[in-house]
Amino acid sequence: MANLSNYINGDWIAGSGAELVTIDPSSGRQTWSSNESTAEDVARAAQAAHDAFEAWALTPLEERIAICTRFRDLLKENAEELAAIIAEEVGKPLWEARTEATTMANKVDISVQAYGERTGEAAAKVADGNAVLRHRPHGVFAVFGPYNFPGHLPNGHIVPALIAGNTLVFKPSEYAPRTAVKTVQLWEQAGLPAGVLNLVNGGRDTGIALGQNALIDGVLFTGSSQTGAALHKQFGGQPGKMLALEMGGNNPLVVWDVKNIDAAVHHAVMSAFISAGQRCTCARRLVVQDNEQGQAFIARLVEVASKLQVGASKAEPQPFMGPVVSAAVAARLVQAQAEMAAKGGKVLLQMRQVDPNAGFVTAGIVDVTDATGIPDEEWFGPLLQVIRVKTFDEALRAANATEFGLAAALLSPSEELWKRFAVRARAGIVNWNRPTTGAASSAPFGGVGKSGNHRPSAYYAADYCAYPVASIETAELDMPAKLSPGLVF
Repeated sequence: MANLSNYINGDWIAGSGAELVTIDPSSGRQTWSSNESTAEDVARAAQAAHDAFEAWALTPLEERIAICTRFRDLLKENAEELAAIIAEEVGKPLWEARTEATTMANKVDISVQAYGERTGEAAAKVADGNAVLRHRPHGVFAVFGPYNFPGHLPNGHIVPALIAGNTLVFKPSEYAPRTAVKTVQLWEQAGLPAGVLNLVNGGRDTGIALGQNALIDGVLFTGSSQTGAALHKQFGGQPGKMLALEMGGNNPLVVWDVKNIDAAVHHAVMSAFISAGQRCTCARRLVVQDNEQGQAFIARLVEVASKLQVGASKAEPQPFMGPVVSAAVAARLVQAQAEMAAKGGKVLLQMRQVDPNAGFVTAGIVDVTDATGIPDEEWFGPLLQVIRVKTFDEALRAANATEFGLAAALLSPSEELWKRFAVRARAGIVNWNRPTTGAASSAPFGGVGKSGNHRPSAYYAADYCAYPVASIETAELDMPAKLSPGLVF
């Protein structure tokens, strides 16, 4: 019998659809199987969330927070098991998977603080009584999770949504169903009432069914720009639906007049190749000064990147990069590199797929300065494009030459250049002398253009998990002291 991968109205049940299997990207072997959720399964989950909403919304905030706090403590107790599941499902080195599990636990206290600061209640005396501001939950949210951070990123939606009083239907990536199962099991142990959080595992058809369900009051999505755009189109003409889209980026890293070349190379590596390039904030384009100093930086980057350790999650010593999520994705990245070369790009560091049956690839670097027809795409892996320019104005134009707008960073000792970059870089995350992948949990996280719809997550998730309700109220029903002209009693 397949594993029970759906959690609907407090019961663990099997999906009614086709077989769903997980493949270890490090080996290509099957590790788990269950059944996909059908439209009927999704409908039952949405109905359960709908039926549970009123009671959960009326549950005192302190009680909702107490359940979230117990979930936090359970995450800490089960961190090693959760990290092992993440590592096996998506191939992350254990050191990185452990960091993700820790981040999930830390999210609870941050979300409680954010809810208090950005929502909550306020009151003030006005002439007609008391002006009161409250925040109310929207209703039933669909949460779509990605594979690159299968625990942390959906958790960043689920926790603030539950604190605000919403109920949820969670559809994780089909690459990481077990991470979702373990997470929901911990919520169950924490005492979350039946129906408040429901889990439906499956692929594309499951996601379409969830997005189309009439009981869904909003979608909290993290994933590709293509899928996010499809959701945006689907919800067009439905202003009552809350849509928070956190999508990818074709992010630029600009390196200019750097003195400490090794420090710059380190930050470039952490920008482009951390998590095997599978972070939405990873640098995809490296904009470099076209002079002797810039050439020295590029040469050193190629040298260091060529030595990056690639290996399985449990390997000792621990590798820097694990595999990308599948052998098919690995092959597509190598193909993308070849297409860049065919368009005039010069391969500085050849990406190789280590095993045709696994997701391991080495880092790739392609100089596309003289190439033509390079598409404005997010290649989700350790593939970096180099663009050489003569002036900083050209660097700014190259950095902004994208329809995406998630992250950008400048490596330079010049404060003057940083001030220009901070104003002109079109992105939601703009860093100075730090990697593009550095983001603070105490700050908003999101982008513009194809990277998001102006609903930043992280600390600002509280903003879209509840809506403001403004009231003027008084305990006494009285006639006004002075009637309006033309009004006779």
